[in-house]
Amino acid sequence: MDEDTAVEQGRTVRDATRDLLRALGLTTVFGNPGTTEVAFLTDWPDDFRYVLGLQESAVVAMADGYAHAARRPVLVNLHSAGGLGHGLGHVFTAHRNRTPMIVLAGQQVRSLLPDDPFLGATDAVDFPKPYVKWSCEPARAQDVPAAIARAYYMATQAPQGPVFVSVPADDWDAEAGPPVPVRPRVPGFAPDPRVLDELVTALDVAQRPGIVAGPAVDEDGAVPELVALAERIGAGVWASGVSARCSFPEDHPLFRGFLNPERRATAAALAEHDLVVVLGAPAFTYHVYRGESDLPLPPLFLISDDDGVLARARHGVGLRATAKLALTALTGRVRRVDRPLPVPRPRPPRPAETNPISAGQVYSLLAELVPDDAIVVEETPSHRSLLHDHLPITATDTGFLTTASGALGYGLPAAVGAALARPDRKVVAVIGDGSSMYGIQALWTAVRERAAVAFVILDNSRYSAVHTLGAAAGGRNLPGVDLGGLDFVALAEGMGCAARAVTDPAGLKDALADALAADEPRLVHVRIDPNPPAMY
Repeated sequence: MDEDTAVEQGRTVRDATRDLLRALGLTTVFGNPGTTEVAFLTDWPDDFRYVLGLQESAVVAMADGYAHAARRPVLVNLHSAGGLGHGLGHVFTAHRNRTPMIVLAGQQVRSLLPDDPFLGATDAVDFPKPYVKWSCEPARAQDVPAAIARAYYMATQAPQGPVFVSVPADDWDAEAGPPVPVRPRVPGFAPDPRVLDELVTALDVAQRPGIVAGPAVDEDGAVPELVALAERIGAGVWASGVSARCSFPEDHPLFRGFLNPERRATAAALAEHDLVVVLGAPAFTYHVYRGESDLPLPPLFLISDDDGVLARARHGVGLRATAKLALTALTGRVRRVDRPLPVPRPRPPRPAETNPISAGQVYSLLAELVPDDAIVVEETPSHRSLLHDHLPITATDTGFLTTASGALGYGLPAAVGAALARPDRKVVAVIGDGSSMYGIQALWTAVRERAAVAFVILDNSRYSAVHTLGAAAGGRNLPGVDLGGLDFVALAEGMGCAARAVTDPAGLKDALADALAADEPRLVHVRIDPNPPAMY
């Protein structure tokens, strides 16, 4: 028998899969186990790490933060249909965040599936659609490693995203087939030369070029390349609407600010340019509708690795490419300009000290205290504009993480995952009170794993984004938006996390500084003004 296809006697699908996971670098597994996962988890190897979360939604969000901070794919192990169902909110988030995530769920044993058994996942492959790139329940036990390998290559191929594999519980003890060869990940792809020529010509004659930078720039590790291009052509750089990453340092003189996710505001902001290159973002993402703009958009070139983004764009010339290769090609071709650079964007003044404390005060103090290379994880929807004003993100390597368009409850567990991925960097999580309660179980994991996260809970005692946008849309006397009565210090201490409450601005700086200095998780519960400014 050929040596490459010989099957070792007694070698199980579990053995073969673990060897494959080692070769793929997937030895850190985030999970919450059930009985259909026992056969996968039994005799857990010493060289694997299992990160336990207390609820599947938090598990998926932790894994998401880990994948982005580590810049590597991640494996999540969930329990049959029920566990996957709990986690689907953040599978949706992972889809929007373009997270390279393999979700592996247990299924009842094959012999029971015709009888619709207890813990059986009906139509398991269809359950997470359409928010996975690919899903599979292998036809034979011997096909499990090959299915996981395909899932890995699908998840990591641009545009990245989550995938799903359902494995019947008795497959793990079956005899393995031939080993699955491990291949390199599929690399990015360069732009079409003809359209690139057209873009280079357009940039060379433009007098007021602009760039809209989306999250895929940071995802591809291409922020330094974007800075080099912007400086070469003297282009002002905007952050795309509700971007989930920081793709251009916000203290750079060419940074123009954040596009408002509304049609008229976007058109007004871009009106100063005679050519705009949208890179690694849709053109455009909107959150509210206040009518069509009277201003036309300037000529656009849209560079994206996502054919869906390119197909649905209403304006501009599409160019399919991954961010780093597109930037490298452009920077080497366009001519350097010597015209005056745009006037730097002025920063709003530091907020005055008030009581009750404002969110702006918190962000302003964090800007003073956090290290330059910190990872800021955010989920305060009603205060996002204040974060932009008072806490500029300057790191060029995953300095900021949030949800691109996902379910609430991402920020707190994602910060835990980010801290596990990057223990060399301080992680700061600024989370609203409502958002926190969707993923509060992750505090327990943070303590167990000694994830040195500074959690800052901004408590305005309501779902303020719903209240604010609802009122702006004409809603009156809305039920279900008022909270209050949440004691985050007691919640944190109940899970072993040291915590401190702040209601007076005089104690705020010391509380934040103490949390940032700790080498284990700390929580600061800040009661803030319940009346934030308008979101957009």
